[in-house]
Amino acid sequence: MNAECRVDAVEWQRWGQDCLRAQGFTEEDARCLADSLAQTSLWGIDSHGIARLPHYLNRVAHGSILARPAIRIDRTGPGTAQVHGGRGQGIVVAHRANALAMELALEAGIAAVGVSNSSHCGAIGLYSRAAAAQGLIGIAFTHSDSIAAPYAGHQPFFGTNPISLAFPRAGAEPLCLDMATTAIPWNRVMNARRDGVALPPGVALDAQGNDCTEADQVRALRPLGGDGYGYKGYGLAMMIELLCGPLNGNPFGPHISPMYDALERPRELGAFFIVIDPARFAGGAALAGVVAAMAMELAQAPGAPRMPGDPEAAAQAERRRQGIPVPSALWEDMAAWSVRLGVAPPARRL
Repeated sequence: MNAECRVDAVEWQRWGQDCLRAQGFTEEDARCLADSLAQTSLWGIDSHGIARLPHYLNRVAHGSILARPAIRIDRTGPGTAQVHGGRGQGIVVAHRANALAMELALEAGIAAVGVSNSSHCGAIGLYSRAAAAQGLIGIAFTHSDSIAAPYAGHQPFFGTNPISLAFPRAGAEPLCLDMATTAIPWNRVMNARRDGVALPPGVALDAQGNDCTEADQVRALRPLGGDGYGYKGYGLAMMIELLCGPLNGNPFGPHISPMYDALERPRELGAFFIVIDPARFAGGAALAGVVAAMAMELAQAPGAPRMPGDPEAAAQAERRRQGIPVPSALWEDMAAWSVRLGVAPPARRL
């Protein structure tokens, strides 16, 4: 990333919370959202980190996201529940739903919680990791508007529809898989447009279905697996769509309001969280230790493979020391919102 400056995570969190409080968010919700975005950037996931706050602020200003939603929870069984997001900010709603899933899993052994009428919930690994940090197994899904071309097609239909699974690991950060079902996340395209950089080949298509590296010309993302094996990412995206959309009474694919257009229109997005208590199974007591041993054994194999989640842990260590990189275009957005909301901008590390 071509960064003009860096910002300490704590300083950015302060700025983010100030902006959100200025828009009417409660102290708790402002802290939840700002901390989540800063944490995502610390992991090096710049497609879903601090760069997304200006967009969220914009949607609140247009009324499609409510700063103080009437979130409703329906417990539908010993291990199931539905969280009605009330057009709230997706990260705030998702954290509440995931916390409920963790609570129910400790009671019932396994829990499934669906979310309806919410908005973009950021990096889905936020929630699976939160469960794993408490010694549980976290599984999380979400969906989005039409961004990805189906296998053998080039018109977008499903979203990037990510999936994340996380396991506790003794003495280290959780093992965490967090991946889109497309070759790249759409927010990487938006960041490339903002920063004026090219995309790698083989990940996106233009309006005619040709391979496209110019971010401004991208009209669809390729499913994970590309030309030869894209049916895998396409099929997985469809299953996640059904879990997050129709199962929870939400629209699917082409019927979802686009993220960056029609800002006054609510997104009506869903998510789905499954949490498992390992203690209910034969290997549960030793699970975190076995995960740590597996990581050590893999690290000693040829090529020194890393576990899913290790790159994020390494990025976090570096960015805590050096700060979070902020491209010049993002800094301009942040400065504009500082003026608009009457909030002091974050201090820069030059």
